[in-house]
Amino acid sequence: MTRILLQLEKATNTISFKQIAITMLLLKLVIVGYFAYLLIGELYNGTLLFDSTFFIFMTVGFLAQVVDGALGMAYGVSCTTLLINFGIPPALASASVHTSEIFTTGISGLSHIKFKNIDKGLFFKIVVTGTLGAVLGAYLIADYFDGDIVKPYISGYLILLGSYIIYKGFANKINTNKAVKGAPLLALFGGFLDTIGGGGWGPIVTSNLLSQGKNPREAIGTVNTAEFFITYFATAIFVFILGVKHWQIILGLIAGGALAAPFGAFLASKINKRALFFMVGILIIITSGYSLYKALL
Repeated sequence: MTRILLQLEKATNTISFKQIAITMLLLKLVIVGYFAYLLIGELYNGTLLFDSTFFIFMTVGFLAQVVDGALGMAYGVSCTTLLINFGIPPALASASVHTSEIFTTGISGLSHIKFKNIDKGLFFKIVVTGTLGAVLGAYLIADYFDGDIVKPYISGYLILLGSYIIYKGFANKINTNKAVKGAPLLALFGGFLDTIGGGGWGPIVTSNLLSQGKNPREAIGTVNTAEFFITYFATAIFVFILGVKHWQIILGLIAGGALAAPFGAFLASKINKRALFFMVGILIIITSGYSLYKALL
């Protein structure tokens, strides 16, 4: 396994940020074309209906993406919580959120590349295994079991991790030059739980990177950019098994998130490191505490 990772690292050293950005744009063109085809069919059949809740989902997408772009987490958690409260089944909620995230994370990732918030070596360590974990999780929740089963355990773990990150934020000296350990396995775990529970890639992966002392700006930018590929291939599994449903939710989240994505990336490049540690820790505790409370009711 170590030899494979070393060979992969050597091969990826020749890949530029420009090539990563072009790949993201090409993948987005493919999915845009496919969704346009589906939407034309919906319009032709008269089944594409909208009401005032579209603007609610748009607002949610905007606010969630500002937070996600700046802090590297909480888009999926925030959106999925809302959808489930609206009565959407967990599998369809996760599918809707991941479908919208193809667009929001794509714009966010390209923005982070522009602002030079990416650690290329770390990016390639997490993107492959993260995608594999997400695809497996999407297949299982779409066809086999309910992700609500694991949510209480993950929420409890994240509350502890958020507390530790706040502790690091108050430390006299923040060391942001440490080498990250176990990134591929961490990404595999994060990608899997993200699709199982409808969110968690950012809280699990970004939080662990920060707890190891990774530079917050690079951790957030790298995780956000890798998330595009995680959501892209997870959505492919959801679409294959479940189809595309709830267009009003998906398009509302996409519209709001697309407007907010560049703003979040800009904030990540400007916010003080110590403030980022504190804000991330508080965010994890609040969102995870609420998820745990809901799960135990």
